[in-house]
Amino acid sequence: MAATDCLTDDANNACVIEGVRKGDLDAWLARHADDRTWLQACGFTATPGDVCLLPAVDGGLAGILLGLGDEPRWQWASLPRQLPEGVYRLTDDIHGQDAADAVLGWALGSYGFHRYRDRASRSVRLLWPSAAPRAQLERTIEAVAFVRDLINTPASDMGPEELAEAARSLARGFGAHHRITVGNDLLRENYPAIHAVGRASNRQPRLIDLTWGEADHPKVTLVGKGVCFDTGGLDLKPSGAMKLMKKDMGGAAIVLGLARMVMAAGLPVRLRVLIAAVENSVAGNAMRPLDVIRTRKGLSVEIGNTDAEGRVILADALTEAATEDPALLVDVATLTGAARVALGSEVPAMFTPDDALAERLLAIGTEVGDPLWRLPLWQPYRRHLDGKTADLTNAPDTPFAGAILAALFLAEFAAPVRPWVHLDVMAWNTDSRPGRPEGGEAMGMRALYGLIEQRFSR
Repeated sequence: MAATDCLTDDANNACVIEGVRKGDLDAWLARHADDRTWLQACGFTATPGDVCLLPAVDGGLAGILLGLGDEPRWQWASLPRQLPEGVYRLTDDIHGQDAADAVLGWALGSYGFHRYRDRASRSVRLLWPSAAPRAQLERTIEAVAFVRDLINTPASDMGPEELAEAARSLARGFGAHHRITVGNDLLRENYPAIHAVGRASNRQPRLIDLTWGEADHPKVTLVGKGVCFDTGGLDLKPSGAMKLMKKDMGGAAIVLGLARMVMAAGLPVRLRVLIAAVENSVAGNAMRPLDVIRTRKGLSVEIGNTDAEGRVILADALTEAATEDPALLVDVATLTGAARVALGSEVPAMFTPDDALAERLLAIGTEVGDPLWRLPLWQPYRRHLDGKTADLTNAPDTPFAGAILAALFLAEFAAPVRPWVHLDVMAWNTDSRPGRPEGGEAMGMRALYGLIEQRFSR
């Protein structure tokens, strides 16, 4: 079922929904005096998220009132689960961003992951408002659902091979070129770090490489962490920490969703997507603590902890990405628990050496309701990355500044590209809120798309 099936062009018997802010309720009641008693009986005060069903004289629905606040998309997102089956529409005076917020919220609030169980579908649909930017919204809605579905799929059905197939299918849908390097071919083509992390699994590691767009357009390269399941390796995670590790490919899912948006919009860029797809497993050939592995860049890495594998596979992918000197390099990864300790589960940590780029991305994230927070690439901490028997360590002995140290490690391989952004994301909603159900989430994707669209629009 398409992500936009919760929206319709059939206006027959559509019931109108009117959004009201708390400060405007008295004026609304002055225009609808007959409804005052009913609203008082229902306790409707236009608090954000409040819903009131207005009765018609024949016993049906005359309309819906919705309390709106500072983030209206999330109030609209609460409606699909609350309203009776039927077709609904916005009032005629909703235009521009207000209409877009309503449609996006409605669609995100309608999402469900039902691959493994039959659920009786409810037909609660919103009439596409003529004032809403339909093509833009369809791109966003479909991409968010695509990302959520990838992350929510358990590792039994979303290993490196299946992730590669999802990328291959996406490439075919948009006429993009794709190349998948698998297993020992990674060694032959000089991706030794990806191979070292993924070799212990019976599901072979691979590098996914997708390109799209005209060769003479500005290069935009997206790199994603695709750890399809993370046991922690020989430094085994406890069961509580391992439970959600199907989401450790969330960075890969997000860059694929972002690529989908870019290609669907036909942006004038030469897009490249690089995803290191592995399982971090336990076996006799697994990498060990204090092993030293080589990277594509030639730097050696001492394995301080086998559970710090994401930065190791990203090292090879970022090295390849940097060889083309892209106009913008972005990597997205579920990289550190330290970022979650600092910022919680809902705000991705953003790192970049480019102050102007950081300022713009933060502003766009605020505008589109996809927030980020910048943490520093604090160079004095770089000393902690020096290995004892190798050029670098993937897990310094200090317990402090884990997210910053991971970002500084990646910076060694993203260099010399300066327009580089690293997002350390949760990629998962830990509880359910309207439009943000518990499960996989496309954190940072809409903000990144806005940045790419602004920087490289015709």
